[in-house]
Amino acid sequence: MFRQSHISRRVAAVAVSLVLAGGAAACGPKDGADNAGAAGDKPGAAGGAPQKGGTLTVLNAEPQSDFDPARLYTSGGGNVPSLVFRTLTTRNREDGAPGTKVVPDLATDTGRPNADATEWTYTLKDGLKYEDGSPITSADIKYGIERSFAAELSGGAPYLRDWLVGGDTYEGPYKDGGKGLASIAVPDAKTIVFTLRKPEGEFPFVATQTQFAPVPKAKDNGVTYEEHPVSSGPYKVVKNENDGERLTLERNEHWDEKTDEERRAYPDKIDVRSGLDAAVINQRLTTSSGPDAAAITTDTNLGPAELAQIGTDKELEGRVGTGHFGYVNYLAFNPKVAPFDNPKVRQAISYAINRTSVVNAAGGSALAEAATTFLPEREAFGHAPYDHFPAGKTGDPAKAKELLKEAGFPDGVTVTLTHSTAQNRQTSPEVATAVQQALAAAGITVKLEGLENNAFNEKRWDVKNTPGFFLSRWGADWPSGGPFLAPIFDGRQIVANGSNYNHAQLDDPAVNTEIDEIAKLTDLAAAGRRWGALDKKIGEQALAVPLFHPVYKRLVGKDVKNVVISDWTGVLDISQVSVK
Repeated sequence: MFRQSHISRRVAAVAVSLVLAGGAAACGPKDGADNAGAAGDKPGAAGGAPQKGGTLTVLNAEPQSDFDPARLYTSGGGNVPSLVFRTLTTRNREDGAPGTKVVPDLATDTGRPNADATEWTYTLKDGLKYEDGSPITSADIKYGIERSFAAELSGGAPYLRDWLVGGDTYEGPYKDGGKGLASIAVPDAKTIVFTLRKPEGEFPFVATQTQFAPVPKAKDNGVTYEEHPVSSGPYKVVKNENDGERLTLERNEHWDEKTDEERRAYPDKIDVRSGLDAAVINQRLTTSSGPDAAAITTDTNLGPAELAQIGTDKELEGRVGTGHFGYVNYLAFNPKVAPFDNPKVRQAISYAINRTSVVNAAGGSALAEAATTFLPEREAFGHAPYDHFPAGKTGDPAKAKELLKEAGFPDGVTVTLTHSTAQNRQTSPEVATAVQQALAAAGITVKLEGLENNAFNEKRWDVKNTPGFFLSRWGADWPSGGPFLAPIFDGRQIVANGSNYNHAQLDDPAVNTEIDEIAKLTDLAAAGRRWGALDKKIGEQALAVPLFHPVYKRLVGKDVKNVVISDWTGVLDISQVSVK
């Protein structure tokens, strides 16, 4: 159902060093978000109302590569991509929890389902135009989705392959002989209807992804389309150098703000410069000289040392935005490997963990929040509080030893913890060492196995070679419990040959059935409550030890105004920024 949720991997990579999670997406703030109306509560709040004009500079570590709506893997339309590509629905561009809502974009509403949510109908707004002034039609959206199935344009979200009738065998418009995908119907120029294999109450969230951006068939030139994709948003691409390393965007004069309630589009020009070192980005934002005074980053966090420096400077401190992306860092168990096949051993480790030392290893409480639940502590995800194995702030080694004795290890046990050697403060040596030291107090000797990041990812996602015990992380494709729990705990998503994210290889019929039942719900609040209950139920099996949810700290230039950070993306929304 939620197979191949590799936005979590890309967002993860983009998340802490870069973004869930920066260039792509999701879940929000709290500094200033709860009091967003008061000037000075957040960066960019002072200095008068935002105005149109000027040039916004974006300083990033990672290039905005594959700038083709078919190949981009974004949630809510992404950040920079959302300036060029409008979709059927999008994220609500507001601070905090309101920003987790899905709202109409090209469509008049978020979609009209049939009785069992296996069919979704959308109607386009009046007056929608491309950058050349030609009208946007429902057939263009159908074509844009169909081309995302082409092997040449792979990389986007995989959901429609699973969800659309015939999607699992469709090979895209370059090979279909003009037939198209029958499960996407366009009865007229303003109507589009999707027929699904099974009920999907969260289809409006998927309709925010860039595969739903319109593409005029006559302008499609395949793999080179990314060099000048046809804009449906407030900005058009006038320059794309070195596969997204340098992007220049200017106003799309045919974009009509009357049809777009979400994007503010204040700057006249946006200059995206990538391939920069994180330290250089933060130094340039700190200094804020010349064009850097009107600069932001969509993928680079502040680190502990930088935050310590900023803490002594009130002006700089006032330019830091804080956000929370839907993301969890955790210890994963593979119960197929001894001694983790014994639930009491898994429980013992759960009790022994010292979350204070883990949070410190992750950069401190400013950059990480201790977690006892798999789902993030946000209402949109359906978070239900629980702590089945209460370790307190520093662990309960006595309880852990008691459980080890019951498990047949009265003298302790030796285990191997696999981790990445990448310095990401998530799956890295610092966090692994903190776990090692905490477990030692409970008589658990931990040998550390550090692997280069690519090798680490290949091993932890390989069902045949998954380690018994390893550091892991997961981010949601949209703010809901579904893309959190289904890829990790749905037994039907165990992948024998390919990337398998169900690390415990859990295949519980009751869990699988509940996932299907929740998927039928179009009442997202009701669905959220059930996702939270399911998280709590799965947590009883001690298949993972939640460690922390990351916090994102981003600096902006001194002339940047109107900073909006939602609980969908957790990072500044570029579509709201003003530089005058």
